[in-house]
Amino acid sequence: MENKNKWWKNAVVYQIYPKSFQDSDGDGIGDIPGIISRLDYLKKLGIDAIWLSPVYRSPQDDNGYDISDYQDIEPMFGTMEDMEQLFAEAKKRGIRIMMDLVLNHTSDEHRWFLEAKKSKDNPYHDYYVWRDGEEGVYPNDMNSVFGGPAWEWVPELGQYYFHQFSVKQPDLNWENPKVRRELYDMILWWMEKGAGGFRLDVIDQIAKEPDLKITNNGPKLHEFLRELSRETFQKGDMITVGEAWGATPEIAKKYSNPDGSEFSMVFQFEHIMLDQEEGKEKWDTIPLNLVKLKKCLAKWQNTLYQTGWNSLFMNNHDLPRIVSRWGNDGKYRKESAKMLATMLHGMQGTPYIYQGEELGMTNVQFDSIEEYEDIETLNMYKERLKKGYQPEEILHSIYARSRDNARTPMQWSSEKNGGFTTGEPWFAVNPNYIRINAKEALEDENSVFYYYQKLIQLRKENPVFVDGKFDLLLPEDEKIFAYTRTDEHTKMLVCTNFTDEEVSCPLLDEWKDGEVWIRNYEDGREGNILRPYEAVIIGTAVNIVKAGYFPSDGATEGAQQRYQLSVRGGERDE
Repeated sequence: MENKNKWWKNAVVYQIYPKSFQDSDGDGIGDIPGIISRLDYLKKLGIDAIWLSPVYRSPQDDNGYDISDYQDIEPMFGTMEDMEQLFAEAKKRGIRIMMDLVLNHTSDEHRWFLEAKKSKDNPYHDYYVWRDGEEGVYPNDMNSVFGGPAWEWVPELGQYYFHQFSVKQPDLNWENPKVRRELYDMILWWMEKGAGGFRLDVIDQIAKEPDLKITNNGPKLHEFLRELSRETFQKGDMITVGEAWGATPEIAKKYSNPDGSEFSMVFQFEHIMLDQEEGKEKWDTIPLNLVKLKKCLAKWQNTLYQTGWNSLFMNNHDLPRIVSRWGNDGKYRKESAKMLATMLHGMQGTPYIYQGEELGMTNVQFDSIEEYEDIETLNMYKERLKKGYQPEEILHSIYARSRDNARTPMQWSSEKNGGFTTGEPWFAVNPNYIRINAKEALEDENSVFYYYQKLIQLRKENPVFVDGKFDLLLPEDEKIFAYTRTDEHTKMLVCTNFTDEEVSCPLLDEWKDGEVWIRNYEDGREGNILRPYEAVIIGTAVNIVKAGYFPSDGATEGAQQRYQLSVRGGERDE
């Protein structure tokens, strides 16, 4: 199944963290009926698919990424009937639902594992990774991602089981064809229910070889992934994205091969690590080096051009809010939120918007550690206190990096609790909901929301966003991020100022006859000065006479008008 002209190349995906999106019943926890009630809002934004963080039945040891039943819904989120209604209501609005799948491990409360622990002869025993041993003598010195040994002793079996993450998340044994078949049948069941795609959690870990201390990118990884795709995704028109922290551009070519043999694309995280002090933890931050960011993103753009496909993101449920991270969440909050969106959406790949990003939602700063929820954050606080760090110093790192920044409830209005719930929210709402909320944004024609809406529309109307070749400009400039995208008919310039000062940009003189497609300041401006956090996309036509091109086949009226303007610009250039 070729990936050449797939719908998801034009698509924009919106991630929902269900617990924090919209509560419908006043219990303080977001739920599926709450999501259904906000579908018209998402339709207005213009998105094509929702990536839904896990809603399966789960003890919630790891925020639902510990699944105890793949084919049931966690009661705090609703029922299977609610899920079926979400599929149906989203479909009416032209929105697909991407399920978040965890295929590397299950919960230790999954029936497979409960059976596996009963005896070595149990048919489910080999669904997991076991090693013989004696108590206190681990098979090797591997540690889990969440700390402590990656092996857990089960005295009644005289064996250890392997867990890369929480002790309550035993790893599945992908070497067992029965395990793979069970997972494939489950995926096909969800496809039959109406799932429009899948995000695959830590999928680069499934081909582990713990005896060799190999977790990600194991020797059989791509063999397993090709079988997975062949047996499931290729039987429907799915969008699939694999989470792969260990991906390089060359490996990503395999994941997103245009022949459709694995996934549509992968999430890679190289750019997201650039403001972390080298060799230290994520809490140890350094200022973003723009030159490094440009080179990193350019490498991914150029390596995957016509050989794979990028995912474009700066936020998700595990990352701090980008406007607080790389923008200016004070004086220039709106301008910098729009600038960052422009930089990202102009590149080749499928853009992902995390809930609230389209409002310019910011990081939160609570006064004490008692107000935080995230287990990773709480553990780090305790560890750093023991190491002698001052509480204020640790809180400063939490303000910059905690996953809780992304998990404060969605800010719908200036009403109590931001309109998220009529009850007591499971986690405090960011106090700035009074001025940053969806109701305010929808009433302001110059809001971040409407800017995102226009960026999404531009992508749908202009093939250059999907197919155009990327060329980085001014690679050594420490303030301006600029690049062009060029296809057979159109060339566009994306030019952004990453600073809070005015910057001279001679590129704007060269492009003065082009048409401004979008700009994040309300008034137009002549000359070559970029204002603080200013961003602009300028388009022009190329090879018009030679190509004899007119965008009539299914093009929108906006695309027709833009074509006419760009032709006139092209004639002036001649």
